[in-house]
Amino acid sequence: MSFKHIVSRDNPVFKHLKKLADNARERRSEGQTLLDGVHLIEAYMAAFGEPTMIIIPEGQSSVEATGLIQSLEHISTMMLPTLMFAELTPVSKATGVLALVTIPKIALPEQPKFALMLEDIQDPGNLGSMLRTAAASGAEVVYLSTGCTDAWSPKALRGGQGAQFVLPIIERADLVAALENFDGNSYATTMQGESLYTQDLTQPTAFVIGNEGAGLRKHTVAAATKSITIPMMEIHRGSVESLNAGAATAVCMFERMRQVSS
Repeated sequence: MSFKHIVSRDNPVFKHLKKLADNARERRSEGQTLLDGVHLIEAYMAAFGEPTMIIIPEGQSSVEATGLIQSLEHISTMMLPTLMFAELTPVSKATGVLALVTIPKIALPEQPKFALMLEDIQDPGNLGSMLRTAAASGAEVVYLSTGCTDAWSPKALRGGQGAQFVLPIIERADLVAALENFDGNSYATTMQGESLYTQDLTQPTAFVIGNEGAGLRKHTVAAATKSITIPMMEIHRGSVESLNAGAATAVCMFERMRQVSS
């Protein structure tokens, strides 16, 4: 086992890892990212093989993390002081193990029948949750506009809980072009439109979800087949503005799954 105990923030390996944790451009350039926690690392290994490096904090790790570390003792391992380790993690309470991995490339289906298109989603936790919903509901591909946060950031990966390892994700996509090329019905979610529940979603379907606050851009809405809305209880109209982007994604995606499964 190659083992290094690093205590200086000036160490070039630590600097590299810190850039990967903080910078989407660095992740794209290097084709690498950091996974936080046993579950994510094991999910990655099941699909793509072993990580490039294991990073652990000084002190005692959890039983689960210790077992994983022992099983990968032949992998290059770096130990950091707890404060330096915390600088690389997306959560306040560290899980006790990180892994440096190559960002995988998942083959795209030739003619996807169920797609999710996201425009300008800013919060990495929201994005991860939406990717997790897409994977759970059977989406075949997800398109992310150029204004979306990075799908491979540590926080998005934590939110996705492995979704990024099974879903083809097209980042920095031109959504209008994607909508024009989609061979099926596309639905832009808006405040005004036809009810989601009156649509025939058994056909090839793409849902388009917009920014958490601003929603979809006008030209994106215009490129979709229809504008739809998720009806709300009449008693709450006016007091509740709308569902948030993550909730809207879940409602739409699982309504499609329900119709196809019926």
